[in-house]
Amino acid sequence: MAKKIRIAAALLIRDDGQTLLVRKRGTQAFMQPGGKIDAGEQPVEALARELYEELNLRIDPGTAVYLGQFSAPAANEPGFTVQAELFQMQVNEVVAPAAEIEEICWIDPAGDGGLHLAPLTRDLILPFYRDSLATD
Repeated sequence: MAKKIRIAAALLIRDDGQTLLVRKRGTQAFMQPGGKIDAGEQPVEALARELYEELNLRIDPGTAVYLGQFSAPAANEPGFTVQAELFQMQVNEVVAPAAEIEEICWIDPAGDGGLHLAPLTRDLILPFYRDSLATD
């Protein structure tokens, strides 16, 4: 049985439809911004904290739209499964990498941006978002 890492993750969308992915220092895979949910913390609170720590981005938790729970093998921790509480938000602020984030990249969610993507992003989140666009 794989061990679980509970995280809050963001599907951040700009007005041009592009989505933000981040790569942590010392890793290869790009993924949704976000991070681990602390004990006693609500997922949307964890998301707001992590976005501020990682990207200097302040969000209003009330504007985050809950999309559901998604699970996939962890990109950077073998033997672990990441269980993400996913929220979608429109973002028009300039964001910059901070804390452990080495690189950020805005991509067209219709593709992979030519990047090495974490399983959660590649196999679940981007296909989910593409499907939601097709049904709009």
